[in-house]
Amino acid sequence: MMVTNESPPGGMKLLFVASDAMEFRGLLHLCAEVRPLDLPVDWSRGGVHGNHQILLAANGAGASRAAAAVDAALDRFCPDVVVSIGYCGALDPSLEIADIVVGTTIVAGGRTFAAQSPAVSARHCRGAVNSLDHVAQSAGEKSRLHAAGAVAVEMEAAGVAERAQSVGLPFFCIKTVTDLAGETMANDFNAALRSDGHFDTIKVLASSLRHQSVRLPELLRLRARCVRAARSLGEFIADCRF
Repeated sequence: MMVTNESPPGGMKLLFVASDAMEFRGLLHLCAEVRPLDLPVDWSRGGVHGNHQILLAANGAGASRAAAAVDAALDRFCPDVVVSIGYCGALDPSLEIADIVVGTTIVAGGRTFAAQSPAVSARHCRGAVNSLDHVAQSAGEKSRLHAAGAVAVEMEAAGVAERAQSVGLPFFCIKTVTDLAGETMANDFNAALRSDGHFDTIKVLASSLRHQSVRLPELLRLRARCVRAARSLGEFIADCRF
């Protein structure tokens, strides 16, 4: 199904990009007229949120996969704004699970991208977001990134920001916390990250079963956190004015 470029009266056209469909669950529950689209990405949906027309696209982890999702969406849809949403790791020790981070600057290697902030009354943290090409798994790495000035870390925002900037569209970054600043992950997610931007589930599970006392509970805990964080993200976005 093709997405139309006509918005409800007084509304906007909003493009949301994430790495995985699960990150959209909280937002999808608040949308109407949801339908699948035929975009050349891993997962996409169109719908209506309030008086806004929305397009949701998920295309795997990493900046290049996220940038490709933006390109695919722009080929069919003319958004007024582009928003990078999804999960993040906390760098600021005060952040808790399912807290919301609104990026003011995206830092990626030697590059920086400015991000706008939505008008919103709900509680959130604002600050620089570090966008890496890998999962920040250790408390030590998170501490070093925080010392450099970032409050959260993730993998897709730089790709979305670069594409939005290249076509002159307003860019927003809204993330929700699924792992804490002081935590070191027992599971090696980087070893399981495939070139297509997806994590090899079988590889992760096989590794966790070899270390059941630590890695399996961590996976179950992370799953529960992701469900909670996605709900928090959807509720926050519902309160935003872009």
